[in-house]
Amino acid sequence: MKINMAEMYVDDEIKNAAIKVLESKRYVKGQQAKEFENEFSKFVGAKYGITTNSGTSALHIAMLSIGLKRGDEVIVPSHTFIATASPLIHIGAKPVFAEIDEKTYTIDANDVRKKITDKTKAIIPVHLYGHPADMDEIKEIADKYSLKIIEDACQAHGAEYKGKKVGIIGDMAAFSFFPSKNMTVAGDGGIIVTNNEEYATRARALVDQGRLAGKKYEHDFVGFNYRMSELLAAIGRVQLKHLPRWIENRRAAAKIYNELLEGENIVIPFEARWAKHVYHLYVIRCKRRDELKEFLKEKNIATGIHYPIPVHLQPAMKEYGNVKLEITEKFAKEVLSLPMHPQLKKEDVEYVADAIKEWLRK
Repeated sequence: MKINMAEMYVDDEIKNAAIKVLESKRYVKGQQAKEFENEFSKFVGAKYGITTNSGTSALHIAMLSIGLKRGDEVIVPSHTFIATASPLIHIGAKPVFAEIDEKTYTIDANDVRKKITDKTKAIIPVHLYGHPADMDEIKEIADKYSLKIIEDACQAHGAEYKGKKVGIIGDMAAFSFFPSKNMTVAGDGGIIVTNNEEYATRARALVDQGRLAGKKYEHDFVGFNYRMSELLAAIGRVQLKHLPRWIENRRAAAKIYNELLEGENIVIPFEARWAKHVYHLYVIRCKRRDELKEFLKEKNIATGIHYPIPVHLQPAMKEYGNVKLEITEKFAKEVLSLPMHPQLKKEDVEYVADAIKEWLRK
């Protein structure tokens, strides 16, 4: 038996959607991207959606759209993928790294309060692994200090905070469609969602070389070529139709993991009472993580580490990482991602759990 970390879903409808785009000979700036924007924004409850060529690009454009500029400070967690912070460097803004909550692994609002200065302009909470950050706390801080909020929802398609889908709680949000995510476009891709018309207009222009709608050779902004292709958008539209079912499949697999691993000498994922966790990743913690990872590899069970090096300790961030984050640094040595995808069978989850128990009893 071999258990993969993730598996992308491909069916005849997805293949046919791709073929239709190829045969149409319209590969960019067509109807597929427009429809995908409409359908995904409707799914999360936002007025506007702007597709991009990656989740990183979506974050970058969102940062520019809310007006971040050189010298601004933005509070971000360090226990995340580097793209939460790296676009800030290109803008000339400064990432200020905050601690995470010990249960949800999302940004700790109490530490955010400590990091605010006169230069702070925004907060970027990450809905990590598919679990929402505590947005009421973040919004309270943002309102008090007149800060903007960009939700990094790249791992949280369909996740809910107090009955509301993530992505519409802050000023803007970014999602990723990388192949391992809860839904994909069969390649890199992303989308920005917002309820703010001004931000949406600016974002749409920045994604398309700084051109406002209807203009071809006039550029109001210095923009980028961050567009999503028609081929990827067509695939995304089909994937989106399956997303609600896939979320429930992930949650069902997580429930089996929880039942089988609860009470063992590891830490299993936590789901806050106000959250709907969509389990982009099922992450446990173990003090001898590397040994367990190697044992599972011998059992043909793929695993991952998300993330082994906190962002503030990355070589690329040495200029900005002069901070001690004890929880983040401790957890980075313990986290282990187990196989999690909608195609997991009950017996697959049982096989993984049995292997972990076998190792724990060695």
